[in-house]
Amino acid sequence: MSISLTVNGRKRIVETDADKPLLWVLREDLDMPGTKFGCGAGLCGACTVHLDGDAVRSCQTPIADAAGKAITTIEGVGLNDIGKRVQEAWVALDVPQCDYCQAGQIMSATALLKQNPKPTPEDIDGWMSGNICRCATYMRIRAAIRTAAGLPAEESVA
Repeated sequence: MSISLTVNGRKRIVETDADKPLLWVLREDLDMPGTKFGCGAGLCGACTVHLDGDAVRSCQTPIADAAGKAITTIEGVGLNDIGKRVQEAWVALDVPQCDYCQAGQIMSATALLKQNPKPTPEDIDGWMSGNICRCATYMRIRAAIRTAAGLPAEESVA
């Protein structure tokens, strides 16, 4: 089946099964490895991308559901102001440790700031609760989100 997609502002056409997960279309068919496979059940957040601006788990999103919608991946999130601020805060606060989950973390953080430009620590914790970091960089993640929002970090990120 031929499916037309817009990925990071660029029109793409893929030939694939309609039920193939968006994650695998991005990684295998479009050679965009930034979106990671984590659990395959939509529970860890490593595969998070934006679909028409909303954070979704690409491992659980059939490609047919993405047809005709705007898809933003970690490769393109820095093209918008909020995504760029989030990425810059991630670097400035040295958030990643192993880095495996960070693409999903950044995608979720960007979606949060789009919906709530000045989140409280509780807002951040609630929104980001579906993103797992095995290295437990949660304090730095929260601080980076607050920094990207122009708020004081509140936590020591040592």
